[in-house]
Amino acid sequence: MMYATASDGVRLAFDDHGQGTPLLCLPGLTRNMDDFDPVVAAFSDRARIIRMDFRGRGASGHAPFQTYSIPQEAADVLSLLDHLGLEKVAILGTSRGGLVAMVLAMTAKARLAGVFLNDVGPVVAPEGLKYIMDYIGKPPPYPNFDAAAAAMPSVYADSFRNVPPSTWAAFVRRLWTEAPDGLRLRYDPALRDAVASSFAPDAPAPDLWPLFDAFDGLPLALLRGAASNILSGDTAAEMRRRRPDMLFADLPDRGHVPFLDEPASIKLISDFLDLIP
Repeated sequence: MMYATASDGVRLAFDDHGQGTPLLCLPGLTRNMDDFDPVVAAFSDRARIIRMDFRGRGASGHAPFQTYSIPQEAADVLSLLDHLGLEKVAILGTSRGGLVAMVLAMTAKARLAGVFLNDVGPVVAPEGLKYIMDYIGKPPPYPNFDAAAAAMPSVYADSFRNVPPSTWAAFVRRLWTEAPDGLRLRYDPALRDAVASSFAPDAPAPDLWPLFDAFDGLPLALLRGAASNILSGDTAAEMRRRRPDMLFADLPDRGHVPFLDEPASIKLISDFLDLIP
């Protein structure tokens, strides 16, 4: 584990594995760098895998919840790149991480060598936002990792199937920490306030298509869970219409988000890396 410092002094955790094309992995809203363990395992022999925890998540420092915003997180990415002395990187962005990549495409495109979007696009499905608000900031209701892993097939029965028990066991360890009084969150619970203030239920959704269109000229890939409640099939189809050269895979038996250990996920990441100059 290593640390960089954001412009406002918040400590940003990251790690750095392998050699080759720099690939910066940006996690989802409540997630952390451990989600990219399969990417490190599969690709550190051909790429430099840099994983980052956004502020308030994982091993990064907590901050006022008003700074838990996509523009600030994009600025934090640039702080990390400057800390590492990297002019540009390819980005693998899961969910929120992909939205951060869109902001960077609009504001700092010269720092991007390509973008791989994991189950996210410029339209976030309303049912997905509602689902997020149902769990974010609440302590997990499980006494230990074993109980949590055993519950996952039922919790995700509508969107994830044919998941090996070992994958669920790794999943819950990435999400939470274990303590004598039960499992605990690995992010600042105040993240809920940040999301609630950003997504008023009656407000019109912002038009993010210009941010997606800012990827023009960059190598681009999209991985979608076929049962995703965040990235609809219609949105994915429009993304493909606008970028017919975009690499794409639609994963059966997966929702939001694919684990990135699936054979189709590994192949798509490999094909994407082949496009990075």
